[in-house]
Amino acid sequence: MNLAMLATFRAIGFGWHGDGILIRSPMQSPKLVAVWTELQPLPMVVANALPIVLGLLAFGVAHAFVYRSCTVGWPAGVWPRIWRLAALLLVVCFAFWEFFTPFNLFGEPWPLILLELSFWAVIALAEAAAIVAVIERGAAARRR
Repeated sequence: MNLAMLATFRAIGFGWHGDGILIRSPMQSPKLVAVWTELQPLPMVVANALPIVLGLLAFGVAHAFVYRSCTVGWPAGVWPRIWRLAALLLVVCFAFWEFFTPFNLFGEPWPLILLELSFWAVIALAEAAAIVAVIERGAAARRR
């Protein structure tokens, strides 16, 4: 999850020097730009990323527990489960976040929200693949 966020939001969205499309786009909400670059204190992920990185790892563990509790009715196979978990994460976590915060609070325009949702889709797929691979490998070993 952290690596996928680094490859999408950091590298493309915000850029390594604050020059990414989500900051420099002429259609971007000035309110959102101010939150990320000017208003003090800056977001923790900008000012001190370690607690956020650790928090994302904790969310990944929590998502693994959710996965284990709801997969009883899911079809067998790694890829069907990866797609289902990724869709669940995308809709329940990331789409809700984009709707409630960037759209609602910051007035971010829809084209940039859709770009961010594509980033979140990559992140959801990466997280789902990691969770399913680890849990299903363990389940297969227990069945042997």
